[in-house]
Amino acid sequence: MNRRPHPVTLQQAAEDSPTLARLAELARDSSERLKAIELLIPQTLRSAVKAGPIEGTTWCLLVNGSAAAAKLRQVVPALQAQLCNRGWQITSIRIKLQSAQT
Repeated sequence: MNRRPHPVTLQQAAEDSPTLARLAELARDSSERLKAIELLIPQTLRSAVKAGPIEGTTWCLLVNGSAAAAKLRQVVPALQAQLCNRGWQITSIRIKLQSAQT
């Protein structure tokens, strides 16, 4: 077994592993996308929306609550247009209901 004698930060681990580095890059990109559309999301819904996974040209938003998800679906075309205007190649935005944590 090849173990390090000391703890490493997540950034150090990601730099040592191409897989972790790619995951970290996707997480940063997803967070940047959410920041880019934040002002288009109704203020009352912003706390219910989280950046989700990116799969090619599809991006997923995680939403707490079915009412928030329904309202967010109404603004998806504007969100997608904003992201395309900012240079991201987005063909669709999925809204996924996030189950409550117990």
